[in-house]
Amino acid sequence: MELTWYGRTCVRLRGKDAVVVSDPFQSVVGPTGRGITGDIVTFSHPDDRPLPRAKGKHSRDGRTLLPSSLDAAFVLDGPGEYEVKEILVTGVRTYRDDARGAETGKQVAFVVEVDGVHTIHLGDIGHLLSEEKLGDIGSVDIACVPLGGSLTPGRAAELVAQLDPRIVVPMPICDDDDDCAEALKRFFHEMGTEAITQPKLSVTSSSLPLETTTVLLESRGKQA
Repeated sequence: MELTWYGRTCVRLRGKDAVVVSDPFQSVVGPTGRGITGDIVTFSHPDDRPLPRAKGKHSRDGRTLLPSSLDAAFVLDGPGEYEVKEILVTGVRTYRDDARGAETGKQVAFVVEVDGVHTIHLGDIGHLLSEEKLGDIGSVDIACVPLGGSLTPGRAAELVAQLDPRIVVPMPICDDDDDCAEALKRFFHEMGTEAITQPKLSVTSSSLPLETTTVLLESRGKQA
């Protein structure tokens, strides 16, 4: 399975049977999707940034315009269990703040099984997880964790400890590069590790590290 980060909370999981794209908001991938293609698209939350006018279609929330290069994809934006093209996807109701969405709204964390590797895409989550939510999520191998939103670096590290993944992929979502750099620095300090920076992550179920490893990916969105 190959994982690529496009900026903010947009990632792509490429497997043998299908490609899953999470949060391909036009504010990240542009009006035509920068050529990103996928079979399944997940949206953790409605985009709260201005969208350019472009061809595409809305997800079920009625506000997220799908880039045209992903127009034929199967769209998921709510909680539930799904199986599409041999890919198992579980959507778990979560929130963008620590007040059950009262401040910045609800969202969905998606657990995706691709080639035997379980990845959780936490979207723009803003809280730690209850035992019930952890049970709904199950065991995960890779956790894509936001930094710079409602979730502080310290809380992000606590969330990682709850999930106990083999690999952590931080997703800086700050609007300012300096703020993102500071959030990443604090997160690595909290994790007690130094980041391994690489263009993309390629992993199999048998090549997962034995101890939790943090991998900082280069943004493909800025290069596209």
